[in-house]
Amino acid sequence: MAEFAVDPAFEGGSIAVGELPLCHVRLQADARWPWLILIPRLPGLREVEDLLAADRVRLIEETVLAGQAVRALGAATGFTVEKLNIGALGNVTPQLHVHVVGRRAGDPAWAGPVWGVGVAEAYGPDAFEAAVAAVRGGLAP
Repeated sequence: MAEFAVDPAFEGGSIAVGELPLCHVRLQADARWPWLILIPRLPGLREVEDLLAADRVRLIEETVLAGQAVRALGAATGFTVEKLNIGALGNVTPQLHVHVVGRRAGDPAWAGPVWGVGVAEAYGPDAFEAAVAAVRGGLAP
């Protein structure tokens, strides 16, 4: 049986920040938005329907938890999260993953999608450390 591995496409644009019971958690490397990616740690998944029913429930619960962490990340980086966007598109990277993105009126892509807007902005060293700490604190039960 194949083992779980993160698609290499995630490596260039995101950083591993934690593990939940089902999902590997990554911080999108773009300081313009508080943004996490959840990747279920099961091999060969492409669609939510590929998960067993109990794992689908777990994915939703972990998505809610990631939303809390996105709000904590926003607070730590001065971004007031007014709305959470949740998406499992997979058009570019087919491995099942869920984006949880904090949004607010007037952000660089408002009110459209965040994908393909402008150029990603790197976190500075201090901001990165604060972001990771906020995410890990937000993911704690």
